[in-house]
Amino acid sequence: MPFTEGAPAHGNPAHLLPPSWKKTVTTWLEEDTPSFDYGGFVVGDDPAEARLLAKSQGIVAGVPFFNEIFRQLDCTVQWHVAEGDEVGVAEKKQHVATVRGPVRCLLLGERVALNTLARCSGIATKSHFLLSMLRKAGYKNTLAGTRKTTPGFRLVEKYGMLVGGCDPHRQDLSAMTMLKDNHIWACGGSIPTAVAAAKASAGFAVKVEVECQTEKEADTAIRAGADVVMLDNFTGDGVKVASRNLKERWGRQNFLIEVSGGLTEENVSSYVCDDIDIISSSSIHQGVKHVDFSLKVIPRTKGSNGKLGDGESKAV
Repeated sequence: MPFTEGAPAHGNPAHLLPPSWKKTVTTWLEEDTPSFDYGGFVVGDDPAEARLLAKSQGIVAGVPFFNEIFRQLDCTVQWHVAEGDEVGVAEKKQHVATVRGPVRCLLLGERVALNTLARCSGIATKSHFLLSMLRKAGYKNTLAGTRKTTPGFRLVEKYGMLVGGCDPHRQDLSAMTMLKDNHIWACGGSIPTAVAAAKASAGFAVKVEVECQTEKEADTAIRAGADVVMLDNFTGDGVKVASRNLKERWGRQNFLIEVSGGLTEENVSSYVCDDIDIISSSSIHQGVKHVDFSLKVIPRTKGSNGKLGDGESKAV
């Protein structure tokens, strides 16, 4: 691991995946080949080998998904690097894994596997980068993602955050009660009314967080019993003042302060202070640059008809 922090410091992130995740892989394959596999008919079922090459620099993440895609297609994957390793540093096209199986199955899984690995690795890379930046700036607490994920692909994106050493934040609406401005407005603008309803319905096991636009709203939320207050869209200086005031007034063990809203690598360092417990940013998983991988089938024989595996496969 390049950065042993978060879940990877305590175990294998793959052990967090729920039993249902393999069904998701099946739906990906069904989406990509809903009917006849014409290209597969052309190449046939002969045994073949393909090399997974890292063509850009980044952190490898998404290994369980890559493996399962090819397992369902009766192929095997042999990795030459570990999940969480940085690749593409010493050589331009680093050989990171070898996939073996019937050639048509290699090509059936190619695009689905590459898309998943590239996206997940991109998120892990960006997560690791921003976390490293915050550590260098002196921030000691939590960097988290958000729920601004791709429908149907959330598990992969949250997994990438974990491999990158970050907190994935709440997994879904059932994981924590987050009362945003729309919730408060729908309750007549009353934070205490909204918090009381959340506490009554969710019980003691589910935390309640309230999005606050001002320090006064944060005071009201804490007084009402919120476990977490989110200071949303504050300036860096504003956050430092508000968080210090809140901790001094209410103590440092009774609640957590989260800061969010437009935080990126360009401005996040200005928000660093010990009074902030969580910095959350969608920039670690929304619109991130993918890590570039390709799968290259090794030719059976030199000059074989159809040039099977001659050069990079260009499945789209």
